[in-house]
Amino acid sequence: MRVSLKDVAEHAGVSIKTVSNVVNNHPHVTPAMRSRVQRTIDELGYRPNLAARHLRKGRTGIIALAVPELGNPYFAELAGAVIDAAAEHDVTVLLDHTQGDREQEILVSQGFRERVIDGLILSPLELEAEDLGGRDGDVPLVLLGEREYDLPYDHIAIDNVAAARTAVRHLLGRGRTRIVYLGARTDSANRPAHLRLDGWRAELTAAGLPAPDELVGETTGWDRDDGAYAMARILDSGVRPDAVFAYNDLVAIGAMRVLHERGLRVPWDVAVVGFDDIAEGRFGAVTLTTISPDKPAIARLAVRSLLHRLERPEERTGRRLTPEYRLIERESTLGRR
Repeated sequence: MRVSLKDVAEHAGVSIKTVSNVVNNHPHVTPAMRSRVQRTIDELGYRPNLAARHLRKGRTGIIALAVPELGNPYFAELAGAVIDAAAEHDVTVLLDHTQGDREQEILVSQGFRERVIDGLILSPLELEAEDLGGRDGDVPLVLLGEREYDLPYDHIAIDNVAAARTAVRHLLGRGRTRIVYLGARTDSANRPAHLRLDGWRAELTAAGLPAPDELVGETTGWDRDDGAYAMARILDSGVRPDAVFAYNDLVAIGAMRVLHERGLRVPWDVAVVGFDDIAEGRFGAVTLTTISPDKPAIARLAVRSLLHRLERPEERTGRRLTPEYRLIERESTLGRR
């Protein structure tokens, strides 16, 4: 039989209200009383009815997270971080993936109705600002990632230009001067690949080095095979780089495979830096130097921003929240020690 608040109150010799105050961590309870009630909760094995708690607030206690691809390790790791962050607030997370398709992103951003969820965290790749014009304002939205929008939604993303410059600066500091950028998607100026490309170009320019188009490898996607194909095209064109900065770790891993097949040693012949700090990059034959976004911080900010919007629905000004990142140096630029 499920233990109720009433059972706890009777066992502890206090009112139901006092037990409720302890369970909900209200401040107006003396330490002695809190300890007494908590001991009874532990003894009886009481568990709060979270569904009832959410319903009293007119909520479901469920939020959604939509990412481009759950098979991408970065998004899988981010999803786990969001689930952990939401659990701290007794909130459940529904997961969806859009495959980076604009129509799917529109469907997700506007398709949740009938109070199925309390809010949505969305990481878009193709979504345009006008696509969000007709969405239901009663369901808060928080945006993740590097697409730039002038919209009244909280947007959480690291500074991609600065992060890219950090990566390139590291390569320059290792004496590399012919640094290829792999992963350009030039069909939209707002895509994250464009921001990282901007950072690559800005840091080379600041160092007094050229940033010609022949050092830019375009891809149709951002997976291992895309990195391998782009790296092969660069080499086949006659370009001989001494370093690679890749849009993400998957592109970098694909590039390193081709470099190995062509007899080029990483990092002695070609140093490589990725982006995302996925687990795979830590366990290859050559471990990968990478830009590591603070994924737990991104997740916490996303969940807290969504809950903040639920508590203050009257706020209509979007905030830009910028988590930290760091460069993690490994064998692909340092060699084995």
